[in-house]
Amino acid sequence: MKKNNEVMVVGHKNPDTDSICSAIAYAELKNKLDHEHTYVPCRAGHMNEETRFVLDHFHMEAPRFLPDVHTQVKDIEIRRTEGVSSGISIMKAWRYMQENNVVTLPVLQNDKLSGIITINDIAKSYMGVYDSKIMGTARTSYRNIIETLDGELIVGDPDAIFDKGKVLVAAANPDLMEDYIDPDDLVILGNRYESQLCAIEMRAAAIVVCEGARVSKTIQKLAQERSCTVISAPHDTYTVARRINQSMPIRHFMRTDHLVTFQLDDFTDDVRKVMAKKRHRDFPILDENGCYVGTISRRNLLGTGRKKVILVDHNGAEQAVDGIEDADILEILDHHRLSSVETIAPVFFRCQPLGCTATIIYQMYREQGVEIPAPVAGLLCAAILSDTLMYRSPTCTEPDKDAAEALASIAGIDTMEFATRMFRAGSNLANKPVKEIFHQDYKEFSVGDVSFGVGQISSMEQEELDDLEKRLLPYMEECYPTSGVSMLFFMLTNMLTSSSRLLCYGPGSGELAKNAFNARETTNTYTLRGIVSRKKQLIPRLMLSAQNEG
Repeated sequence: MKKNNEVMVVGHKNPDTDSICSAIAYAELKNKLDHEHTYVPCRAGHMNEETRFVLDHFHMEAPRFLPDVHTQVKDIEIRRTEGVSSGISIMKAWRYMQENNVVTLPVLQNDKLSGIITINDIAKSYMGVYDSKIMGTARTSYRNIIETLDGELIVGDPDAIFDKGKVLVAAANPDLMEDYIDPDDLVILGNRYESQLCAIEMRAAAIVVCEGARVSKTIQKLAQERSCTVISAPHDTYTVARRINQSMPIRHFMRTDHLVTFQLDDFTDDVRKVMAKKRHRDFPILDENGCYVGTISRRNLLGTGRKKVILVDHNGAEQAVDGIEDADILEILDHHRLSSVETIAPVFFRCQPLGCTATIIYQMYREQGVEIPAPVAGLLCAAILSDTLMYRSPTCTEPDKDAAEALASIAGIDTMEFATRMFRAGSNLANKPVKEIFHQDYKEFSVGDVSFGVGQISSMEQEELDDLEKRLLPYMEECYPTSGVSMLFFMLTNMLTSSSRLLCYGPGSGELAKNAFNARETTNTYTLRGIVSRKKQLIPRLMLSAQNEG
C-alpha cells in the first residue's frame, strides 16, 4: 500500500467562518492548479452555528475533522501481504513465503485476522515433531496430502480428513505388517500387491503408493469397499515420508493468542514503543472494522512520511492543530501578526494586513485566472463579512470590501441582507452550553511570562449579550484553574453599537485591562466603546500593557 498524496488544508483550533471557508476555497483552488496531489479541506475543531448556516446556505459539505496531524500507521508504507486460509498446508505456506520474500503470513477468516504463522513456526513444525500421530491430530485433508506429494487421487474423497491413526512406512513383508498396522492408519508403501492388500485388509484409512506405481483394479475395488483412500505419488518412499508432514494445515501451528496488531489510526510513536518490546519481525495492521489490511515492520517506520499540511488563517503553533510539529507544512496563508510556527524547509508564506484570509484567497483565484464557482464565492464572501463584522471592524480594508462585493455578485447574494441572516443564526446562544459558547472562538496569546486566553462572541441583540454575561463570569471562574493561562478575557461584542463588554478573570487581569484602556477603576468587566476587533484593537493593547507592567 503506497503512501497517499493528500495535502490537508486546515485552519486554527476553535475554527470561525473564515477558517472553515478559506480551507474549503483554497483546497478547491489547489486541486485545479496541482494534479499531482489531492488537497483536502479540514477543520481542527467543531464548527459554530454561524459557519453551519453558511455551509447549509451554499449546500457545501463540512470539512473533514482533523484532531491532530501526528504521523499514523496509515501514513507509512504498509506491505500488502495476502492473507491465507488456516487450512492450507505447511508446504504451501512455505512456498508462498519464499515467492513473496516474507517471513510472516496472516491467517484470515472472512477478512478478519484469526492468527499468524511465521517461518520460525514452520521450522519448528518440521524439526520438532516426532509424533507419528501428529497428522491425524492436526486433521489433515487428503487434498493437502495430494498437493504436497504431487500425487494423484485413485480412490476416495479429496476433501475428506485424515483425523485418526498414525503414519507409517510399510517396509516389511505382509506377515510382519499385520503386527504394526492399526485401523485408521495412513500407510506409505511401494508397488507390492501383497503389501497394499494387507494394509487395506487391516482397515487402514489410506495408503500412499510410491514411485508412481500402478494400482490394480482389484486393489481399487477393495479400497472402495473398505473406504480406504488410495493416493499415487511419483516420488520414492524416502521423499514421500520426508514430505508428508508438510501437508498438515497451518491452523495446527499458527499463533492465535496474544497477537500484537495495530490500527490504521495508531500513532507511529506508540507503535515504536510496542515494537521495541516484541521480538516479532512483522505486525498485522487492521482497519476500523477489524479487517486485515497488511503488515509493517520496524524497517517501515524508518521511512515514515510526515503528513502534508497547508495552514490558513493562522501561523502560530499554539493555535494550530495538535501534532503540527510532526507535520510537513507546505504553505501558510494568514492575515494576523507573525507568530511561532517553525518549519523544516522553506515554505510559501503569504501574510497580508487585510481583514480576512478569504480576501487573500480571492486575490489568488484572480491572479491564477481561475473562475470561482458560485458556492465557493458565497463561502469567501461570508468569511469576509464575518471577520469584518459587516465592514464595521477596524481591521476591514478597501480590498476586503471590494472582494466581498465581487464575490457576492458571483454567488448571487446581497451582502447586507445575507450578513444579517448569518449573524442572527450565529448569535442564537440561549440554548447553548456556556462551555461551548466560551470556547467557540477562543484563542491564546502570550507576552513574556504572561499568557492569556481571549474568547469572543458577536451578537445583534444586547439583551442576549447581557444574559450571556451572567452565565460566562461564573464559568470563567470555574475553568480558570485548568485553563493553563495566567488570565482569561471574553469579549461580548454588539455589532449594531460597535462596542464590546470585556469580562476579566485571573490575578491581575482587571488591572491589565484598566491600564490597556485607561479605565478609572479596576473591575472584572469593562465597556469598550468602538472596540470590536480582538486582533487589531484588544490584543495589541493588552500585550502593550503586559509589557509595560513587566
